[in-house]
Amino acid sequence: MSNDKVTSKIIALVAGLFLILLSGCSMDNAFIFFPTRELVMTPHSVGLPYDEVYFTAADDTRLHGWFVPGQAEAPVILFFHGNAGNISHRVDNLRLFHQHLGVSVFIIDYRGYGNSAGKTSEEGTYADARGALGWLHDNGWNNDRIIYFGRSVGAAVATQLALEKPPAGLVLESPFTSVAAMGRRHNPILYFLLGWLLQSRYDTLSKIDQAGAPLLLFHGTRDTIVPPAMGKDVFARAREPKTLHLIEGAGHNDTLAHGQREYWQAWRTFIATLTLSAEAK
Repeated sequence: MSNDKVTSKIIALVAGLFLILLSGCSMDNAFIFFPTRELVMTPHSVGLPYDEVYFTAADDTRLHGWFVPGQAEAPVILFFHGNAGNISHRVDNLRLFHQHLGVSVFIIDYRGYGNSAGKTSEEGTYADARGALGWLHDNGWNNDRIIYFGRSVGAAVATQLALEKPPAGLVLESPFTSVAAMGRRHNPILYFLLGWLLQSRYDTLSKIDQAGAPLLLFHGTRDTIVPPAMGKDVFARAREPKTLHLIEGAGHNDTLAHGQREYWQAWRTFIATLTLSAEAK
Protein backbone atom coordinates (compact mmCIF):
# COMPACT_ATOMS: atom_id res chain seq x y z
CA MET A 1 0.00 0.00 0.00
CA SER A 2 1.36 3.45 -0.93
CA ASN A 3 2.21 6.07 1.68
CA ASP A 4 -0.52 8.32 0.26
CA LYS A 5 -3.15 5.64 0.81
CA VAL A 6 -1.96 5.00 4.37
CA THR A 7 -2.03 8.73 5.10
CA SER A 8 -5.55 9.02 3.67
CA LYS A 9 -6.80 6.18 5.86
CA ILE A 10 -5.29 7.73 8.99
CA ILE A 11 -6.83 11.11 8.15
CA ALA A 12 -10.22 9.43 7.64
CA LEU A 13 -9.95 7.64 10.98
CA VAL A 14 -8.98 10.82 12.83
CA ALA A 15 -11.80 12.74 11.11
CA GLY A 16 -14.22 10.03 12.17
CA LEU A 17 -13.03 10.33 15.76
CA PHE A 18 -13.61 14.09 15.76
CA LEU A 19 -17.12 13.58 14.36
CA ILE A 20 -17.86 11.12 17.14
CA LEU A 21 -16.58 13.50 19.79
CA LEU A 22 -18.44 16.47 18.31
CA SER A 23 -21.70 14.50 18.26
CA GLY A 24 -21.32 13.75 21.96
CA CYS A 25 -21.38 10.02 21.22
CA SER A 26 -19.06 7.76 23.20
CA MET A 27 -16.81 5.31 21.41
CA ASP A 28 -18.71 2.45 23.03
CA ASN A 29 -22.02 3.67 21.60
CA ALA A 30 -20.41 4.14 18.20
CA PHE A 31 -18.78 0.71 17.98
CA ILE A 32 -20.32 -1.68 20.52
CA PHE A 33 -23.92 -0.82 21.40
CA PHE A 34 -26.61 -0.35 18.72
CA PRO A 35 -29.90 0.01 20.61
CA THR A 36 -33.27 0.84 19.09
CA ARG A 37 -36.21 2.22 21.02
CA GLU A 38 -39.28 1.16 18.99
CA LEU A 39 -40.79 -2.21 19.88
CA VAL A 40 -41.89 -3.71 16.58
CA MET A 41 -43.82 -6.66 18.01
CA THR A 42 -44.64 -8.47 21.25
CA PRO A 43 -45.00 -12.12 22.27
CA HIS A 44 -48.73 -11.69 21.66
CA SER A 45 -47.85 -11.22 17.96
CA VAL A 46 -46.92 -14.93 17.82
CA GLY A 47 -49.67 -16.14 20.14
CA LEU A 48 -47.67 -16.28 23.38
CA PRO A 49 -49.10 -15.22 26.75
CA TYR A 50 -46.75 -12.89 28.58
CA ASP A 51 -46.41 -10.38 31.39
CA GLU A 52 -45.19 -6.85 30.81
CA VAL A 53 -42.48 -6.32 33.43
CA TYR A 54 -40.96 -3.11 34.73
CA PHE A 55 -38.24 -3.48 37.33
CA THR A 56 -35.12 -1.72 38.54
CA ALA A 57 -31.48 -2.50 37.91
CA ALA A 58 -29.08 -2.83 40.83
CA ASP A 59 -28.43 0.93 40.57
CA ASP A 60 -32.19 1.73 40.42
CA THR A 61 -32.35 2.39 36.66
CA ARG A 62 -35.88 1.58 35.44
CA LEU A 63 -35.87 -1.33 33.01
CA HIS A 64 -38.37 -3.22 30.89
CA GLY A 65 -38.76 -6.87 29.97
CA TRP A 66 -41.21 -9.64 29.18
CA PHE A 67 -41.94 -12.77 31.17
CA VAL A 68 -43.29 -15.65 29.08
CA PRO A 69 -44.61 -18.47 31.33
CA GLY A 70 -43.85 -22.10 30.53
CA GLN A 71 -44.70 -25.49 31.95
CA ALA A 72 -44.91 -25.57 35.75
CA GLU A 73 -42.10 -28.11 36.20
CA ALA A 74 -39.72 -26.48 33.71
CA PRO A 75 -36.89 -24.07 34.58
CA VAL A 76 -36.79 -20.42 33.59
CA ILE A 77 -34.38 -18.96 31.02
CA LEU A 78 -32.96 -15.54 31.88
CA PHE A 79 -32.26 -14.24 28.37
CA PHE A 80 -29.58 -11.62 27.63
CA HIS A 81 -29.70 -10.55 23.98
CA GLY A 82 -26.98 -9.17 21.71
CA ASN A 83 -25.81 -5.62 21.09
CA ALA A 84 -28.37 -4.47 18.48
CA GLY A 85 -32.11 -3.87 18.37
CA ASN A 86 -34.20 -4.72 21.44
CA ILE A 87 -36.30 -7.52 22.89
CA SER A 88 -38.94 -7.18 20.17
CA HIS A 89 -36.41 -8.50 17.65
CA ARG A 90 -36.17 -11.73 19.68
CA VAL A 91 -39.86 -12.64 19.71
CA ASP A 92 -39.28 -15.60 17.39
CA ASN A 93 -36.66 -16.89 19.84
CA LEU A 94 -39.29 -16.76 22.58
CA ARG A 95 -41.74 -18.70 20.41
CA LEU A 96 -39.17 -21.41 19.75
CA PHE A 97 -38.20 -21.70 23.42
CA HIS A 98 -41.87 -22.19 24.23
CA GLN A 99 -42.45 -24.63 21.37
CA HIS A 100 -39.38 -26.83 21.78
CA LEU A 101 -38.57 -26.69 25.50
CA GLY A 102 -41.71 -25.55 27.32
CA VAL A 103 -39.60 -23.33 29.58
CA SER A 104 -40.47 -19.97 31.04
CA VAL A 105 -38.39 -17.09 29.68
CA PHE A 106 -37.58 -13.72 31.18
CA ILE A 107 -36.02 -11.47 28.53
CA ILE A 108 -34.92 -7.94 29.35
CA ASP A 109 -33.79 -4.85 27.52
CA TYR A 110 -30.57 -3.32 28.78
CA ARG A 111 -30.61 0.35 29.73
CA GLY A 112 -30.97 2.50 26.63
CA TYR A 113 -32.72 -0.27 24.68
CA GLY A 114 -36.46 -0.42 23.98
CA ASN A 115 -38.46 0.91 26.93
CA SER A 116 -35.58 0.74 29.39
CA ALA A 117 -34.25 4.03 30.72
CA GLY A 118 -30.63 5.09 30.97
CA LYS A 119 -27.51 4.97 28.83
CA THR A 120 -25.79 1.71 27.96
CA SER A 121 -22.38 0.74 29.34
CA GLU A 122 -20.60 -2.47 30.31
CA GLU A 123 -21.07 -1.88 34.03
CA GLY A 124 -24.64 -0.80 33.33
CA THR A 125 -25.47 -4.11 31.62
CA TYR A 126 -24.10 -5.96 34.63
CA ALA A 127 -26.31 -3.90 36.94
CA ASP A 128 -29.24 -4.66 34.61
CA ALA A 129 -28.54 -8.40 34.88
CA ARG A 130 -28.42 -8.21 38.67
CA GLY A 131 -31.75 -6.41 38.69
CA ALA A 132 -33.33 -9.02 36.41
CA LEU A 133 -32.14 -11.82 38.66
CA GLY A 134 -33.51 -9.95 41.66
CA TRP A 135 -36.91 -9.73 39.95
CA LEU A 136 -36.93 -13.49 39.42
CA HIS A 137 -35.99 -14.05 43.06
CA ASP A 138 -38.79 -11.72 44.17
CA ASN A 139 -41.21 -13.77 42.09
CA GLY A 140 -40.33 -17.13 43.60
CA TRP A 141 -37.54 -18.39 41.36
CA ASN A 142 -34.38 -19.70 43.01
CA ASN A 143 -31.06 -19.93 41.20
CA ASP A 144 -31.27 -23.73 41.11
CA ARG A 145 -34.20 -23.34 38.69
CA ILE A 146 -32.68 -20.57 36.56
CA ILE A 147 -30.60 -20.96 33.38
CA TYR A 148 -28.70 -17.92 32.12
CA PHE A 149 -28.67 -17.62 28.33
CA GLY A 150 -26.62 -14.99 26.53
CA ARG A 151 -25.92 -14.32 22.86
CA SER A 152 -22.81 -12.40 21.70
CA VAL A 153 -22.51 -9.40 24.07
CA GLY A 154 -25.22 -11.08 26.13
CA ALA A 155 -22.89 -14.04 26.61
CA ALA A 156 -20.44 -11.72 28.37
CA VAL A 157 -23.26 -10.39 30.57
CA ALA A 158 -24.44 -13.92 31.42
CA THR A 159 -20.88 -14.99 32.27
CA GLN A 160 -20.40 -12.08 34.67
CA LEU A 161 -23.67 -12.88 36.44
CA ALA A 162 -22.73 -16.58 36.64
CA LEU A 163 -19.48 -15.59 38.29
CA GLU A 164 -21.38 -13.63 40.95
CA LYS A 165 -24.50 -15.78 41.35
CA PRO A 166 -24.08 -19.28 39.87
CA PRO A 167 -27.23 -20.57 38.12
CA ALA A 168 -28.39 -24.12 37.52
CA GLY A 169 -26.88 -23.86 34.03
CA LEU A 170 -25.14 -21.38 31.72
CA VAL A 171 -25.77 -21.33 27.96
CA LEU A 172 -23.62 -19.11 25.74
CA GLU A 173 -24.19 -18.61 22.05
CA SER A 174 -21.58 -17.03 19.77
CA PRO A 175 -19.46 -15.62 22.63
CA PHE A 176 -16.40 -13.50 21.90
CA THR A 177 -13.30 -13.59 24.07
CA SER A 178 -13.03 -9.83 24.70
CA VAL A 179 -13.70 -6.45 23.11
CA ALA A 180 -9.95 -6.03 22.64
CA ALA A 181 -9.70 -9.27 20.65
CA MET A 182 -12.65 -8.23 18.50
CA GLY A 183 -11.09 -4.84 17.85
CA ARG A 184 -7.77 -6.33 16.83
CA ARG A 185 -9.52 -8.75 14.50
CA HIS A 186 -11.91 -6.43 12.68
CA ASN A 187 -10.21 -3.01 12.75
CA PRO A 188 -6.61 -3.41 13.90
CA ILE A 189 -5.51 0.08 12.80
CA LEU A 190 -8.60 1.74 14.23
CA TYR A 191 -8.26 -0.21 17.46
CA PHE A 192 -4.56 0.67 17.73
CA LEU A 193 -5.35 4.37 17.33
CA LEU A 194 -8.63 4.64 19.23
CA GLY A 195 -9.06 1.50 21.32
CA TRP A 196 -7.92 3.32 24.44
CA LEU A 197 -11.15 5.38 24.24
CA LEU A 198 -13.34 2.30 24.66
CA GLN A 199 -14.58 1.82 28.20
CA SER A 200 -16.10 -1.64 27.71
CA ARG A 201 -13.88 -4.71 28.06
CA TYR A 202 -16.30 -7.66 28.26
CA ASP A 203 -13.36 -9.97 28.89
CA THR A 204 -15.24 -13.26 28.97
CA LEU A 205 -12.09 -15.33 28.43
CA SER A 206 -10.58 -14.19 31.73
CA LYS A 207 -13.82 -14.84 33.65
CA ILE A 208 -15.28 -18.06 32.30
CA ASP A 209 -13.19 -20.34 34.52
CA GLN A 210 -14.71 -18.61 37.57
CA ALA A 211 -18.30 -19.23 36.47
CA GLY A 212 -19.46 -22.07 38.67
CA ALA A 213 -22.17 -23.64 36.53
CA PRO A 214 -22.50 -26.39 33.92
CA LEU A 215 -21.91 -24.87 30.48
CA LEU A 216 -23.46 -25.40 27.05
CA LEU A 217 -21.78 -23.36 24.32
CA PHE A 218 -23.13 -22.89 20.78
CA HIS A 219 -21.21 -21.38 17.88
CA GLY A 220 -21.78 -21.23 14.13
CA THR A 221 -19.00 -22.72 12.03
CA ARG A 222 -19.26 -19.85 9.50
CA ASP A 223 -19.50 -16.98 11.95
CA THR A 224 -17.43 -14.17 10.40
CA ILE A 225 -18.31 -11.61 13.10
CA VAL A 226 -17.26 -13.67 16.11
CA PRO A 227 -15.07 -16.44 14.68
CA PRO A 228 -15.71 -19.93 16.05
CA ALA A 229 -12.11 -19.99 17.29
CA MET A 230 -13.16 -17.46 19.94
CA GLY A 231 -16.00 -19.67 21.11
CA LYS A 232 -13.60 -22.61 21.26
CA ASP A 233 -11.14 -20.57 23.31
CA VAL A 234 -13.88 -19.67 25.80
CA PHE A 235 -14.96 -23.30 25.94
CA ALA A 236 -11.41 -24.56 26.49
CA ARG A 237 -10.97 -22.21 29.46
CA ALA A 238 -14.31 -23.12 31.09
CA ARG A 239 -14.70 -25.60 33.93
CA GLU A 240 -16.28 -29.01 33.58
CA PRO A 241 -19.01 -30.04 33.10
CA LYS A 242 -19.24 -28.41 29.70
CA THR A 243 -20.56 -29.17 26.22
CA LEU A 244 -19.64 -27.58 22.89
CA HIS A 245 -22.18 -27.66 20.05
CA LEU A 246 -20.98 -26.29 16.72
CA ILE A 247 -23.80 -25.30 14.36
CA GLU A 248 -22.71 -26.35 10.88
CA GLY A 249 -23.06 -23.65 8.24
CA ALA A 250 -24.36 -21.00 10.63
CA GLY A 251 -23.10 -17.44 10.80
CA HIS A 252 -23.49 -15.00 13.66
CA ASN A 253 -27.12 -13.99 13.24
CA ASP A 254 -28.69 -17.05 11.62
CA THR A 255 -27.96 -19.84 14.08
CA LEU A 256 -31.62 -20.88 14.20
CA ALA A 257 -31.74 -21.27 10.42
CA HIS A 258 -29.32 -24.22 10.54
CA GLY A 259 -29.76 -27.61 12.16
CA GLN A 260 -32.68 -26.68 14.39
CA ARG A 261 -33.37 -30.28 15.29
CA GLU A 262 -29.84 -30.77 16.64
CA TYR A 263 -29.85 -27.33 18.27
CA TRP A 264 -32.96 -27.98 20.35
CA GLN A 265 -31.87 -31.52 21.15
CA ALA A 266 -28.66 -30.10 22.58
CA TRP A 267 -30.76 -27.83 24.79
CA ARG A 268 -32.99 -30.70 25.94
CA THR A 269 -30.02 -32.94 26.72
CA PHE A 270 -28.33 -30.14 28.66
CA ILE A 271 -31.42 -29.37 30.74
CA ALA A 272 -31.86 -33.07 31.50
CA THR A 273 -28.35 -33.20 33.00
CA LEU A 274 -28.89 -30.28 35.36
CA THR A 275 -29.64 -30.67 39.04
CA LEU A 276 -32.84 -28.66 39.24
CA SER A 277 -34.82 -28.01 42.38
CA ALA A 278 -37.83 -30.28 42.74
CA GLU A 279 -39.90 -27.25 43.70
CA ALA A 280 -41.79 -25.93 40.68
CA LYS A 281 -42.68 -22.26 40.35
